Amino acid sequence: MNRTFTFALAVLMLLAMPFSLMAQKNGELWLDTEGTHINAHGGNIIKYGDKFYWYGENRPYRGFTTEVGVSVYSSTDLRTWTNEGVALAVSDIKGHDIERGCIMERPKVLYNAKTKKFVMLFHLELKGRGYEAARVAFAESDTPVGPFRYIRSTRVNAGKWPFDMNKAQRKAAQKTDAAAWKDWWTPEWRAETEKGMYLWRDFNGGQMSRDMTVYIDDDGKAYHITSSQENLTLLVSELTDDYLDFTGKYNMVAPGGQNEAPTILKHDGTYWLICSGCTGWAPNRARMFSSRSIWGPWKQHESPFTGANATYRNFPADKTFGGQGTYILDLQSLGKESLSASQYLFMADIWNPEHLSQSLHIWLPIQFTADGTPRIEWRETIGKK
Repeated sequence: MNRTFTFALAVLMLLAMPFSLMAQKNGELWLDTEGTHINAHGGNIIKYGDKFYWYGENRPYRGFTTEVGVSVYSSTDLRTWTNEGVALAVSDIKGHDIERGCIMERPKVLYNAKTKKFVMLFHLELKGRGYEAARVAFAESDTPVGPFRYIRSTRVNAGKWPFDMNKAQRKAAQKTDAAAWKDWWTPEWRAETEKGMYLWRDFNGGQMSRDMTVYIDDDGKAYHITSSQENLTLLVSELTDDYLDFTGKYNMVAPGGQNEAPTILKHDGTYWLICSGCTGWAPNRARMFSSRSIWGPWKQHESPFTGANATYRNFPADKTFGGQGTYILDLQSLGKESLSASQYLFMADIWNPEHLSQSLHIWLPIQFTADGTPRIEWRETIGKK
């Protein structure tokens, strides 16, 4: 075959390939089938039928408030993604919870096999109020691409104590006074925080909910895991069978530990929580906890990240390779083990606060050491090593 013809044919084949398949490398722009960077941040992926659906924040090029809503993309192979539009759009009604200009973050979608509905939960901040509202919001759809119907927003577990908090601990929390502490991070302040000072402050109105994820266990029970109490404490809360409310059963993880961006997996009977610290848009060292029960007790471990990122600004493991976790994708449960040498993929965002729509995606396989502890190394591509 003529060399010139062979080269021309190769070029044509490359041009015919889906954009995303060519560009899907960690630390680079991931392009959809239209050649546009995938604008789905802080979200998750589900499988329904023979397709995968990726939901995430539709971020603006400039600014940080929500001007569009929650995006949804579809794929048959987890590599080539088609933009399906807006799953949940902002409202143009003045004063609406999701009025254009509010803040919608960390959208997660679950399929409820009992109700045959798709349920979306997300962190919501009301327009013009910064991060004061700290609510979780619910929406529902008959189809995976929507449009989702907005239902309501709320604080979490109003008037409820953590189920595992005894009478003595409740009394100790009731003696605290958050308003009395102007200086944080002192040993005395921390002691009060660990007693449940912010739990008690927000007891009647409900607990704060910011960075969040969701998880469906083997028995079909669903859970909402969120950063609460001024981002100091994680809450694990049980959802009702329709996934549209809370049962009132919840507990606290690492009170005063300042963890956010929770992600979760279950491997060989052990639950693993991988979170980040609270440093705004800047990357930090991840934190990890384990438990044999979703209700704890949770034991803290070293960060699971190891090695260096040689692709994007050489961010090392102690900066989570420049990213912040959004979700852990169980490939085996989706019937897609071939995408990676591992059963699980850690999904993260490399935030670009100057142009949030251009924030980058990271998908990294989770491996396990001989004793069953998760370990995450940098990979340039999301395929097998």
